[in-house]
Amino acid sequence: MKSLGSAPSEISRGFRWFFLLSTVLALTSLAFAGSGELTVSPSSTINFGSVSVGSSQSQTLTLSNSGGSKLMVTQATLNGTGFTLSGLTYPITLAGGQSVSCSITFTPQSSGPNSGSVSIAFTTQNGKGHYGLVNGTANILTMSLSGMGATAGQLTTSPAALGFGNVQVGNSQTLAETITNSGGASVTISAAGASGSGFSASGMNLPMTLNPGQSASLSVTFAPTSGSSASGSLAISSNASNSALSVALSGTGTTPGQLTTSPASLSFGNVTTGTTTTLAETLTNSGGTSVTISAATATGSGFSASGLTLPLTLNAGQSASLRVTFAPTSGSGASGNLAITSNASNSALSVALSGTGTTPGQLTTSPASLSFGNVTTGSTTTLAETLTNSGGTSVTISAASATGSGFSASGMNLPMTLNPGQSASLSVTFAPTSGSGASGNLAITSNASNSALSVALSGTGTTPGQLTTSPASLSFGNVAPGSSSTLAETLTNSGGTALTVSQISPSGTGFSVSGINLPLTLAPAQSVTFNASFAPPSAGSDTGSLAITSTGSNSNSSISLTGTGTSASGQLAVTPASVNFANVTVGTTQNQNATLSASGAAVTVSSLGVSGSQFSASGISLPVTIPAGTSVSFQLTFAPQTSGAASANVTFASNASNSPATESLTGSGTMPQHTVSLGWNTSSSSGVDGYNIYRGTAAAGPFTRVNAALDPSPFDTDSTVQGGQTYYYVVTAVTSTGAESSYSTPVQAVIPSP
Repeated sequence: MKSLGSAPSEISRGFRWFFLLSTVLALTSLAFAGSGELTVSPSSTINFGSVSVGSSQSQTLTLSNSGGSKLMVTQATLNGTGFTLSGLTYPITLAGGQSVSCSITFTPQSSGPNSGSVSIAFTTQNGKGHYGLVNGTANILTMSLSGMGATAGQLTTSPAALGFGNVQVGNSQTLAETITNSGGASVTISAAGASGSGFSASGMNLPMTLNPGQSASLSVTFAPTSGSSASGSLAISSNASNSALSVALSGTGTTPGQLTTSPASLSFGNVTTGTTTTLAETLTNSGGTSVTISAATATGSGFSASGLTLPLTLNAGQSASLRVTFAPTSGSGASGNLAITSNASNSALSVALSGTGTTPGQLTTSPASLSFGNVTTGSTTTLAETLTNSGGTSVTISAASATGSGFSASGMNLPMTLNPGQSASLSVTFAPTSGSGASGNLAITSNASNSALSVALSGTGTTPGQLTTSPASLSFGNVAPGSSSTLAETLTNSGGTALTVSQISPSGTGFSVSGINLPLTLAPAQSVTFNASFAPPSAGSDTGSLAITSTGSNSNSSISLTGTGTSASGQLAVTPASVNFANVTVGTTQNQNATLSASGAAVTVSSLGVSGSQFSASGISLPVTIPAGTSVSFQLTFAPQTSGAASANVTFASNASNSPATESLTGSGTMPQHTVSLGWNTSSSSGVDGYNIYRGTAAAGPFTRVNAALDPSPFDTDSTVQGGQTYYYVVTAVTSTGAESSYSTPVQAVIPSP
């Protein structure tokens, strides 16, 4: 380093030159004449050596002022992974010859070399007793740090566990286990021993030291003394981080192979000739070693074996199944054997086979089908069906069920066995839930030769006759004594079968019926209308009823009757007395409102009629009783279908003294006015003053001009068309001299009707 003079300008130049080169010096001190000088101890690189990952090692760093004036330590900065500094509180002022100590700690996070540095920033006191920076930069003293992260010794085993599988009693099996030091420091194995029945370890001279990455092997032997499972462990003791290491040991002592059969014999029972029955036979190796089956053969009339691919080896405890089939050819008993040949301790094994051949049973039904005819909904009809075994062997019926809406079967306890010639009966019921035809089947399942037997079922559900009345009650309103009011009543058969009305009996003062001859039969949906009248003998309220007797499900029906004899006669007024709808376009409608008013006494309006087909009245429900001094509204509608004047009368029948009341209606139907908007492309010829438009009723003409004067623009409107017509339009161009072009291509216009 360049020697610096004591003059301020020289010192200044020296600092400037110093910082231009570097502010970082390794293992050196900075000194200026008369200033403080910072030194560190140790004065070389701090090397922490090898430190285990996860542990720490610290060294003391001493900072000393070996100069002649004070200095101030302002900061110490660490660089590098795993290094920390502690013990300093900034700022630190050191007089000449004064020291301060701190601690630097290395805590490696992973294995491998680590390096870093500590940079100490300080300022010195000038001759006037002030601390300052050179060119604004602190003095920095830097020293390097190094250390090595090392992993601890760690033992791993391969394989992680030893499974010896099946070893026959009296024999032994040996497996190798490898122990490896996968850590970063040497490991000394002090012991390795096997525990558990039949297990032992050998082949390792202990104690044994393994350097990092080094391996050693030992042998573990399993020599079972009984036919059962065994477990144990290989325990390894060392000074590794996993000082107590264990390897699981397992094995099974096995006894010689032995075949067993399940079931011990096969009985096929009765099997119908022409059919087959197959049963399963399971072979199991109940010994401790594998068994090879070389043959499996069935003997005896009708018996056969299948399902095994031979030779077949069964390990200890393993099973395999085969099929044995009995297919008798005659109706008699049969016996045989299933012979199994293997290398098991019971090498020749036999399974007894037996069965009886039988001739098939046959079911017949009587009748062949069941027809229930008409059955009223809500009721039931039951028919009997007989099943007979017409075959030569017994038949077991397992199921008998009816399908189809409303059908059900009962009366047979299943399963049921019928011997040859034996019969049994069951009941089939039809309970329709709706008035319509129904079909179904009686399905009989058995072991007969015709195992799936079907009997066709049919029937028709009918709904009972049901009498409905409209209206449900009759109110005659006010009727003056000496006069009468008549209302219509309708009876309808809303059921599914015919009914007969035998009697209609009125009760109550002044009530009577007419217009019906009894007895009267109504077919389904048929109606009849009769009259009920009220002729009060005196003033006052009267009630009664019409009692209707029929053969319908509601055999006794009743219609309530009410009416009032009034001393004063009511008057009915229609407002307005006449209605003029004026002009209404054909195909549209126009409505106007009107009212009915009662005066003097309540008036009952029983009916109304409109004489013209283009007029109608709505908005009023009849009969209606209008109390004196009140009114009801209704609506009149004019819907012309043709053009021209129309008229009609609305007539109201009531019990008023001025009945019937009449209102006159007039109106005129007018046809709608249609127009056709026309547009065309302008002529490209020069000298065109305007255009003429022509119209015809055929595409070929003739055409008549529509416009009265030339159209200067290519647009016009034809307002003289008639509804329901089809027109064809052409256009011509006219020059200033009066010359006119030929017709354009015709364009069709269809006018709506009306």
